[in-house]
Amino acid sequence: MRVKKIKAIFQFKPFSPKQKKVLTWWCDNSPVKDKEGIIADGAIRSGKTVSMALSYVMWAMEKFIGQNFIMAGKTVGSFKRNVWIWLKLVIIARGYRVKKATEIGENVFIISRKGKSNYFFIFGGKDEASQDLVQGITAAGAFFDEVALMPESFVNQATGRCSVEGSKFWFNCNPEGPMHWFKVNWIDKAKEKNLIYLHFTMDDNWSLSEKIKARYRSMYVGIFFKRFILGLWVLAEGVIYDMFDRDKHVIKDEKLKSEILTNGRLWYISNDYGTGTVFTLGLFCIYKDIRYLVRSFYWDAKAQMKQKTDGEYCQDLKKLIDYIKPRQVQAIIIPDDALSFIAECNKQNIRPVRIYKRLPGSVIKRIRIQANVLSSGKYFIFNDASNEPIIDEYSSYVWDPKAQERGEDTPLKQNDHGKDMEGYFHDSVNRILKVGSKPSGM
Repeated sequence: MRVKKIKAIFQFKPFSPKQKKVLTWWCDNSPVKDKEGIIADGAIRSGKTVSMALSYVMWAMEKFIGQNFIMAGKTVGSFKRNVWIWLKLVIIARGYRVKKATEIGENVFIISRKGKSNYFFIFGGKDEASQDLVQGITAAGAFFDEVALMPESFVNQATGRCSVEGSKFWFNCNPEGPMHWFKVNWIDKAKEKNLIYLHFTMDDNWSLSEKIKARYRSMYVGIFFKRFILGLWVLAEGVIYDMFDRDKHVIKDEKLKSEILTNGRLWYISNDYGTGTVFTLGLFCIYKDIRYLVRSFYWDAKAQMKQKTDGEYCQDLKKLIDYIKPRQVQAIIIPDDALSFIAECNKQNIRPVRIYKRLPGSVIKRIRIQANVLSSGKYFIFNDASNEPIIDEYSSYVWDPKAQERGEDTPLKQNDHGKDMEGYFHDSVNRILKVGSKPSGM
């Protein structure tokens, strides 16, 4: 049976003036062709990534033959998902040939055109150990997608490998804090390092309609609006959930509560596990596309001067499960460090347990998701006495000022157990229901 080959087609949209600058700055007739590289930062969905990645490949193929080129994302998977899948379609549509260099590695590709070929290596820069991955390679260029999410050691190692004559650097990212290492050491020193610096907004992406831009503007509040929509490198300070309003978000409608208990189908329990500190459970329901914290369990071992066993905590968990009978819980979300509690749940046949993996960067992701559902009217807490400790934390869950001095966005490690428990729930159900994913920086 003959299989018909499907030709890749990519529909080009008009490029904005700023995107055209990215696409042409390295050309022979450009007044800035001798710059050492380019930085593009700013809002999400502003057209940075598509113009940067395409320009990077075009430059490499125009200027070099048989050289190695670095392409990096926070992880290899995120780079392939956010950049490589569509970039491959774009360059094939422009007449390039793409072939996996399986003899070299799983994430190495040969791009060819008009008798020229070059090697493109995809790397992930997720942690300090990632710098070891790029050691040994000699490259003619490096492109970093979402560079602000990578450790400085990885970027320094990768840029240090670009020793071929005429090599250049390409960086794009959304903003973080003003003391972030990339802001301080690269953007603020762009002139000193002989780099082009371009700031993007959503208006620089001509493929976005006004309706779509309005939707993205509505997705973020506070610090995340300033960074992701306005594209500003601003400080995260003060109360984290400054959009939380007790009069608005804590509801006393017993009729609605009774309706949810009677008709609610999507029930979840989330946990933040502590032995000598705080152990908390939250019973949530998603009803008519709105999330509710119906009831909680909160045990502060220090305040109570008594530490419970995992077996006792399982009994507390069963009480929450029994509270909604005959309804069933869709998932019991437990963080991955609570190994003994997970084992005890399995021993007592408590189902279904869903383990929450706390990956690097997941704290900020959870905060962003929870801020979004609070501000958009998608999350409320019932005025139940069991929920008071969770409600009280909103006034004291704050950013760590010392971490800000290091350029890091980190909550102060206090009064955070309920917030972690809520965050595990919101992030998990977003994954389960496939909603709320972060848009790429394109």
